[in-house]
Amino acid sequence: MVSQTPTPNDGSPPPITPGGTYTIQTVSVGCKIYIRRPGQSGETEERQAEILSIRDKPVNPYARRNKSSADDDAVSPESQWEYFVHWEHFNKRLDEWVSGSRLLLNRDLEWPRPKASVGKKATPAKIPGKAIRPQNLLKKATANAALASSPTPAPSTPMIVDESYPPSPSPAPSSMYKRKTLHDEEHHEEEEEEEEEEEEDAEGDDADAEGEMDVDGEGEVETFDLSMTEPVTEPPPLSSFSKKQEIEKLRTSGSMTQSISEIARVKNLNRLQIGAHEVDAWYFSPYPKEYAHLPVLYICEFCLSFFPSPMMFSRHRQRCTMLHPPGNEIYRHEEISFYEIDGKRQLTWCRNLSLLSKCFLDHKTLYYDVTPFMYYVMAKRDPTGCHVIGYFSKEKESAENYNVACILTLPQHQRHGYGKLLIEFSYELSKKEGKLGSPEKPLSDLGLLGYRAYWAETIIDLLLSTTDSEMSIDEIAQKTAITHSDVMNTCTTLQLFKHYKGQHIICLNNAVLEKHQKTRLKRRRRIHSEHLRWKPPVFTRDQLRFGF
Repeated sequence: MVSQTPTPNDGSPPPITPGGTYTIQTVSVGCKIYIRRPGQSGETEERQAEILSIRDKPVNPYARRNKSSADDDAVSPESQWEYFVHWEHFNKRLDEWVSGSRLLLNRDLEWPRPKASVGKKATPAKIPGKAIRPQNLLKKATANAALASSPTPAPSTPMIVDESYPPSPSPAPSSMYKRKTLHDEEHHEEEEEEEEEEEEDAEGDDADAEGEMDVDGEGEVETFDLSMTEPVTEPPPLSSFSKKQEIEKLRTSGSMTQSISEIARVKNLNRLQIGAHEVDAWYFSPYPKEYAHLPVLYICEFCLSFFPSPMMFSRHRQRCTMLHPPGNEIYRHEEISFYEIDGKRQLTWCRNLSLLSKCFLDHKTLYYDVTPFMYYVMAKRDPTGCHVIGYFSKEKESAENYNVACILTLPQHQRHGYGKLLIEFSYELSKKEGKLGSPEKPLSDLGLLGYRAYWAETIIDLLLSTTDSEMSIDEIAQKTAITHSDVMNTCTTLQLFKHYKGQHIICLNNAVLEKHQKTRLKRRRRIHSEHLRWKPPVFTRDQLRFGF
């Protein structure tokens, strides 16, 4: 699990309640308790897990109710509640919802470590003429600036916005309050006072069931001098901001998640049925609220539409005429095909693909606008159609020369060599463009392993096949389309650099050669550039003005 913002503690051990002395009503968010889970060999093991969220057991509105009302009245508390847990020493993708009956109340219950006291003063009663708290004023100024600089529709991923900090009431207008937007002026002081009271009541709430987790923000509060002695300049009109500028600002460091609270969201989907495969969702994905916490979400493997019940899904399959991804087929060899899809032309399909991929990628931020991207989808052909195996997206215009923005092989097709095939295809496109390419950083854990393996195999293949006695880093980069930094990092990781007669040389040792030989014997699929029918797309300035 991704660690959250550390909270100060006084160094004392966490409080522990002995087993058998508490009830299930005692268990709360943040506690660590032993829970039964199935082991690898089929046996049941007892493992400690941290409680991240608690909810009432959801009722599937699309399922038939066979229980009588008398049975519902006899339900025990253990079967009424479900707990979202993170298993200790396990990867976050294994986090799951468990029923209360799996909790072991006869084992010790570990409470969160106590926070260090920061010497908070007692909060006085509210006074109508009380000065505004600096923290609220700072948050208010930040929110106003965000509203002024974001005229475009919000992304499909619900951003973590702390609504518990409304604008503070103001008894008398002054120069520091002249930067209110029209949205802020519509609220009355009475409503603001009620929201401020709700803020104090909601400080200790648990994570909600829709996927957001509360991040502890308590601690020492810095004070800021926000007094304005100079006249406030009016903000530029909203029409002066463009959607392209907004997207570029959001993607300054790539489409990566910046908020730790967004990473820590509670998974909202259980299982996905994609064609003949049923897979577990790994992470949170911003599907509509009505589809959250269903036992199974049914996804059409051709158009990627999603449905909450098998009946609705079967009715759709009778009418769906799509048999392959909606794009141009640019590569075909044996049963593998690649399709090029413009996100601006196929909005719905690309958005559905992004929603699906977010279930298995935790380090990406999903934006509702897919128009700045080209999608390259790998499909496997059979008599029933072309089934999506994986894809990678690519920015139409990348300032950092990224050749991949997001890459994914669906879980049901992993460990078959398709990941390396996707990576190799992305570098074939870079060779056609005559550019050096590199994926967006940071990579996920599985993505990093895949890229490191591809870089090592490609560089060693080139060194073994070349007849030149000398080859520089620049020559390796030009022949493989791998950037100089990636070549250097790969050679350093493999310990290929040796110091000889006052200069560094690349030396292949026996261990590297043996590992490379084993890798070559395992790999069955390769990209054959002669089967690629593609020219680099050229976009005009008007075509790159997204959102207009």
